[in-house]
Amino acid sequence: LSQSLRDMYDSRFLSKQLAKRDIQAMYRQSVLGIFWAFITPLATALVWVILNKSGTVRLSPTGIPYPVYAMAGTLLWSILVEAINAPMTTTNAAKGVISKINFPKEALIIAGIYKLLFNSAIKIVLLIVFVFVFGVGYHHSMWLFPLTILAALFFGTTIGILITPIGILYKDVSRSISVGMQFLMYATPVVYAIPQEGVIRSIMEWNPLTPVILTARDVLTGIPPAYLGYYGLLLLVCIPLFMMALVLYRISIPVLVERMSS
Repeated sequence: LSQSLRDMYDSRFLSKQLAKRDIQAMYRQSVLGIFWAFITPLATALVWVILNKSGTVRLSPTGIPYPVYAMAGTLLWSILVEAINAPMTTTNAAKGVISKINFPKEALIIAGIYKLLFNSAIKIVLLIVFVFVFGVGYHHSMWLFPLTILAALFFGTTIGILITPIGILYKDVSRSISVGMQFLMYATPVVYAIPQEGVIRSIMEWNPLTPVILTARDVLTGIPPAYLGYYGLLLLVCIPLFMMALVLYRISIPVLVERMSS
């Protein structure tokens, strides 16, 4: 673990170069450029706003203008999903390099985090604009919003590192995550509030993604966080999980890539 943490620090320049290369490749030969970072979540939110406005779908009161609630939820969800997928995506893309060149594999994790920070910064600016355009206004808790984004990235990256070794072996894992996260979004208060009663309420309250989304949106809009205890416990649990994931990643990835390349 200590060697892994040391290599993460020592490879920070390499990580920046890898992230810079991937970001440039992502938006090269693209007319819309960085807009692709938030077009999909915005489109999802827009559909729900239209359904709510037209009365096609009746939703529980959210306490803030619904467009802000839906936009914040979908953009935060996209950040979380991207954080979960980033370690596996970055490692899969570098399999050929890992088998031929000896370098700290942790550089791939840090490169993925740099890309996440870049994309998240764009979404944060957009969210703040929505908050003011739709009349929610300034709240002192907004200053905590970047910290909740970092916490969401930490939570998602921890899960992503844990599942990366399995994802390297089986392509079904990445596809399963993509499908599973689409279903899980509707068991999380992303586009609608937690119901007052029923089975869905219980599922949402126990869902570990609920406090991550709710706390970030609450501090952005000035609402007192309702699941702060659960949120703090979740982050505390993530610390030993992150360390365990780093050790597992360091031990398994070089072996797995070498076997798959042979």
